[in-house]
Amino acid sequence: MALHYEDSAAEIHRFVVGPYDNNVFVVRCKQTGEALLVDAANEHELLLETCRALGVRRVVETHGHSDHIQAVPALRDAGYEVAVAPEDAAMLPSYDLLLGDGEPIDVGRLRLTTIRTPGHTPGSTCFVLEGSPILLSGDTLFPGGPGNTKTALGDFPTILESIDRRLFATLAPSMIVLPGHGADTTIGDELPHLEEWAARGW
Repeated sequence: MALHYEDSAAEIHRFVVGPYDNNVFVVRCKQTGEALLVDAANEHELLLETCRALGVRRVVETHGHSDHIQAVPALRDAGYEVAVAPEDAAMLPSYDLLLGDGEPIDVGRLRLTTIRTPGHTPGSTCFVLEGSPILLSGDTLFPGGPGNTKTALGDFPTILESIDRRLFATLAPSMIVLPGHGADTTIGDELPHLEEWAARGW
């Protein structure tokens, strides 16, 4: 298994799948063995094997872009509930639950909290792992700036405002950011560059 992070309460496994090298994360409670999968992106056979091996009970989507949802039908067919923000729900082929802003998601004795961060898509959502320095940012925040907004549903001023007000203003600099593609970063590493991103326009 691709263990990516662990502390006394949680472990996070990372899998890179599909033609766009999407990060799929499994957040697992060490105490109970219960787990949650973030972004059923692609390679559904691998993800189904992972779900069975790691005790996954539910799937949450950071947003509805096609590269993040290819495995949703297969996982739902296998009995896993899929949750997504209402603003992006129509982008999925199917889903079970709608995620509200600030909604808690219990994973065994762990708890994630949703943070709505529109801009990449209208319903883009990040997840904070309470008690651990972890932010699962989807395609909202990467090393070096915000996710792409040059799409039909993207909006650059909105994603900048989301990052500034919902992430930089509320999260500790030590928070580790696990994005939807590529390498990790931290809030502290990205925080000084907001004005630079605004000036360059992407």
